[in-house]
Amino acid sequence: MNWTDIDKQHIWHPYSSMNSEVPVFAVDSAEGVMIKLADGRELVDGMSSWWCAIHGYNHPVLNQAIKKQLQSMSHIMFGGLTHEPANQLARKLVELTPDGLETVFFTDSGSVSVEVAMKMALQYWISKDDKSRTQFMTIRSGYHGDTFAAMSVCDPDTGMHSIFGNNVLMKQVFVDAPESAYGQPCSNQELQKLETAFEQHADSSAAFILEPVVQGAGGMRFYSPGYLLKVRQLCDQYGLLLIADEIATGFGRSGKLFACEHAGISPDIMCVGKALTGGYMTLAATLTTTVVSETISNGEPGVFMHGPTFMANPLACAVANASIDLLLSLDWQDKIMQIENWLRNGLAACQQLESVREVRVLGAIGVIELHEPVDMEQIQPAFVDAGVWIRPFGKLVYLMPPYIIDEVRLTTLTNAIFSVLDERRAA
Repeated sequence: MNWTDIDKQHIWHPYSSMNSEVPVFAVDSAEGVMIKLADGRELVDGMSSWWCAIHGYNHPVLNQAIKKQLQSMSHIMFGGLTHEPANQLARKLVELTPDGLETVFFTDSGSVSVEVAMKMALQYWISKDDKSRTQFMTIRSGYHGDTFAAMSVCDPDTGMHSIFGNNVLMKQVFVDAPESAYGQPCSNQELQKLETAFEQHADSSAAFILEPVVQGAGGMRFYSPGYLLKVRQLCDQYGLLLIADEIATGFGRSGKLFACEHAGISPDIMCVGKALTGGYMTLAATLTTTVVSETISNGEPGVFMHGPTFMANPLACAVANASIDLLLSLDWQDKIMQIENWLRNGLAACQQLESVREVRVLGAIGVIELHEPVDMEQIQPAFVDAGVWIRPFGKLVYLMPPYIIDEVRLTTLTNAIFSVLDERRAA
């Protein structure tokens, strides 16, 4: 039996049906920004493997970090033990993230880091002997992961988890998504809606959770930093914690090292993941303030009730340290600005297509929003035939390329989007 036959018979891929006719392409290897398929075709990667492989594939610096760490230990439990890679990584994260985030809790995935953040917020209030704050406030069009608490703060109607809404997920408080686009001032109307929600629900809410400035899988929307600033001000006014989900935006993707910097704010709790290890290993972290960590530590039962088996995995921490050092050693801000300019120029032509509702770009993120959802069974093979790896969803065709991409290969990506969408129109 060919190994790809096993895939068809036994493997359930993400967000798919076992009966799906959408093809799955076998990969032989990956190098730089290129993915080599088992049939010999090579594709320019426009996805950074779901936004995490910021340095591309098979990078010698990251490879060496893994090899070096493997010589001492690949894993060790973090309960009652510690190791240098985790300590180095914690120091780096505390130094790089917005002011005030001093305590680091390592997790093994982005969704789990959100679960931990929400649990932290709840236990914070329990430790303060306030058990009335059991809900979370958030904004519509958000996405925070596929585990249960994370699902509950994703968009309840248009999100991918809407089928679980009735009597399954925790009931949360949803405010209309920000209306003002990035670069625009917030309208009085949307800020008033936000303030009204705080007036009505602050007393029963533990925290406000949102993706700062860039809403990812919930719609790839870029909103005004002024909105984020207002949320911070209202959290302070009404005594709520602010949780910033920087899993998709962290480590430079939006043009700032962290998207909170667009508004000049610091959250009380921050989630990071995806690009943390440069796409090599699964690792995430939830950072918080000493106020939160000490309140939990001094309350009942006096410990934070969470502990993943692979928490602070040494291999993952070692490659995360190397990835962060590599990013900071580069002129990453100029590179992201360069990619932004290439995306703006390359995607501009798509705006003339009748199927396109809007083209938007921020940092190393380029988005084409269509009027109608894509047909994955047709469009995915068309992109592969065009020599690119682009994975659309819903009405969105988007690019989040590795930071090491050059103009020629980025142009290949943008040209492929235009030609494939144009061919869909002609068909």
